[in-house]
Amino acid sequence: MSDQSGLRPAVFLDRDGTIAEEVGYLNHASRFRMFPFVSVAIRRLNEAGLPVIVVTNQSGVGRGYFPESLVHTVNELMTEQLARGAAQIDAIYFCLHTYAENCNCRKPKTGMLDRAAREHALDLQRSFVVGDCYGDVELARNARARSILVRTGHGEGELAWH
Repeated sequence: MSDQSGLRPAVFLDRDGTIAEEVGYLNHASRFRMFPFVSVAIRRLNEAGLPVIVVTNQSGVGRGYFPESLVHTVNELMTEQLARGAAQIDAIYFCLHTYAENCNCRKPKTGMLDRAAREHALDLQRSFVVGDCYGDVELARNARARSILVRTGHGEGELAWH
């Protein structure tokens, strides 16, 4: 599915509110609940040959609400649950910084997408960003990708607000 430049499109997914229920700061792995339709949807993307990459802000670490190790634990849990549904994620990128730190990796800035594009030979302009927050739509716009706002998580409220 690559073009003449060798770059290929990808699907970037937000985690909380898009792949799993939005529970505020996910401060314990037992609170992670993946939506039942996610494995099938990701498996279809896998079958279509599209890389599937998770990009998620996890500022609870920067705020001291939970350790970085919990982010890794939840990501492993998500990966295991997807594997049971014959689905796989190609990569997971996360930002641990708070908004005030003004880093380049915190969505809607494009640092995570830029890194993924370099590491996986991706064409961001042919890619999609799927999320439940307007910040995910802004991320897509900033990366010159296409956006999909889902109605799970904050999505329904975001749609009404914007």
